[in-house]
Amino acid sequence: MVLGTAVLVLGLTGCSPEVLDQWTRFGLRAPASDRSVEIGELWFGFWVTALAIGVLMWGLMGYAAIRFRKVNEDTPKQTRYNLPMEIMYTVIPFFIIGVLFVYTIQTQDAVLEEENDDAVLTINVVGQKWSWAFNYMEADNPEVGEVVHRVGTIEDTPELVLPVNQPVRFNLHSPDVIHSFWVPEFYFKLDLIPGREASFDLTPTREGEFLGKCAELCGTYHAAMLFEVRVVSEAEYLAYVQELRDRGDVGEIRGPEGNTLPDTSEQAGGGHR
Repeated sequence: MVLGTAVLVLGLTGCSPEVLDQWTRFGLRAPASDRSVEIGELWFGFWVTALAIGVLMWGLMGYAAIRFRKVNEDTPKQTRYNLPMEIMYTVIPFFIIGVLFVYTIQTQDAVLEEENDDAVLTINVVGQKWSWAFNYMEADNPEVGEVVHRVGTIEDTPELVLPVNQPVRFNLHSPDVIHSFWVPEFYFKLDLIPGREASFDLTPTREGEFLGKCAELCGTYHAAMLFEVRVVSEAEYLAYVQELRDRGDVGEIRGPEGNTLPDTSEQAGGGHR
């Protein structure tokens, strides 16, 4: 026990401050959205619960192994059942599940709460086999005046640019199979289901570059469904969408059932990594 503790402490002293900080979040990356607080607390609570139950069970098993170890050749007392013990082992798991369920629902309601419609920037996200399109709904913005888009292919990883500290509404759409929009630092993931529109709001809370991906196995080149996320100042965001407009990337892209999103499946051979 002492040797194991010493090895653990020695190993931790060799970790970088970033790794040690990640340990305090039980493996989660540094948060980058306002929805990270609720998800992080739920994640922490689940881990604490699991560790507490684990320590208790390990303790009971150790106690039973020592207390009831074989001391002679006598046959131990045979018991067909222990009703109080069986009731306890049935009631306690249901209690634990019930508590975790309540906290899960509360967290879900908090992270899916919508912002005021007048305050959000809307981005319509299209995921198809096997890349992404991001439509910036800026037609009502007098400084842009158009819906502009950024379309990716397997060979050309698309970029999603967001303004820091500004609420964003993501409307998700898939024209083919189920995909999943996930940015690990946002602590949020939501599926794109064909025939069903889904949306969520969040506010990026720090500038930086992050990697987004599809978190649902969607086909042959699922691993190539990546996108880069860049959270910037409001001025940099405005310059970016104006650049898209000026180079002619205007209009909303919806995929094969609407406007034409490039068929990335035909381009897969050269870009799959």
